[in-house]
Amino acid sequence: MSDTATAERVLHISDSAARRVAFLVEQEGKPGTMLRLTVSGGGCSGFQYGFTFDDAVNADDIVFENGGTRVVTDDCSLDLLDGATLDFVEDLMGASFQIRNPNAKSSCGCGSSFGV
Repeated sequence: MSDTATAERVLHISDSAARRVAFLVEQEGKPGTMLRLTVSGGGCSGFQYGFTFDDAVNADDIVFENGGTRVVTDDCSLDLLDGATLDFVEDLMGASFQIRNPNAKSSCGCGSSFGV
């Protein structure tokens, strides 16, 4: 995908999320691994986020980076993630990746699914 095709669309990666992904990649012992963030149909609100590790970039993928940490998503998922921020939050309730998605009109209580 060309840079001009993705110039208007962006996925932000917070410093906290970048540090956590880097830590998890180090624990996996596979340098060059990226966090893959996807959106698929399902969940209690219509769409759900998916997180996996991947070491391949497909033809329809876009890679975003913060401090050397890479997060990859596919073109279709980016349509629903455009302008979103991937964050990692630690609080009294626990620690988790969270997505602040301006495209989501509704979300479930657990934060892993959303509606547009």
